[in-house]
Amino acid sequence: MPYKLFYAPGSAAMGTRVMLEEIGASYELLEATIDMDKPRPPEQLALNPNGWVPILIWGDRAMYECAAITVFLCDRHPEANLAPAVDDPDRGLYLQTLVYFSNSVQNAFQLDYYPGRFADTPADEASAQRRGIRRLRETWKIIDDQIGASLWVLGARFSAADIYLFMLTTWLRPSRGQPSVDEFPNVKRIADAVLLRESVQKVYKEWIAGDTYGY
Repeated sequence: MPYKLFYAPGSAAMGTRVMLEEIGASYELLEATIDMDKPRPPEQLALNPNGWVPILIWGDRAMYECAAITVFLCDRHPEANLAPAVDDPDRGLYLQTLVYFSNSVQNAFQLDYYPGRFADTPADEASAQRRGIRRLRETWKIIDDQIGASLWVLGARFSAADIYLFMLTTWLRPSRGQPSVDEFPNVKRIADAVLLRESVQKVYKEWIAGDTYGY
């Protein structure tokens, strides 16, 4: 039975789509949006009242949150070798990094891109954005230091954490005052390597061509 994915260009659903491509799973894309001025499909809101994507559907079940979907897909398809097994010594670092990406790095992006979620009044939104930009530099520096001289996020092995890292780097906009990925050489080295994968070339074709999805 194929998966279904509520999907919008420029969103975290692109990372989930790369995962599905890497796994070799059959899937169908369900059109959604990240434009705050456009309504969400009722079917999407029924599954995630937040109105966010990705939402992954299989059979009569569904789930949201990109990091959770990543763990789920990797564990459901161990043959793809995209994540350490539960008893693998690298499992802790894998989970730690995915949660840090989701809870810290993505939160910093939200502060800049969606300041109204964090400010009491419109007058306070610029302050939230400034803090978000500072927080982006802080969180990416932590990841860059964590990687060090390692080939991949988990050392010598490629994993879903590298796909997630690449996805997040595509959101960086120096034109907004956000840091450039060039400020984090270890992150950039991995992002550049992930970019070469067939799955990423397919899913991020428009981004590679220079489409910034309206950010």
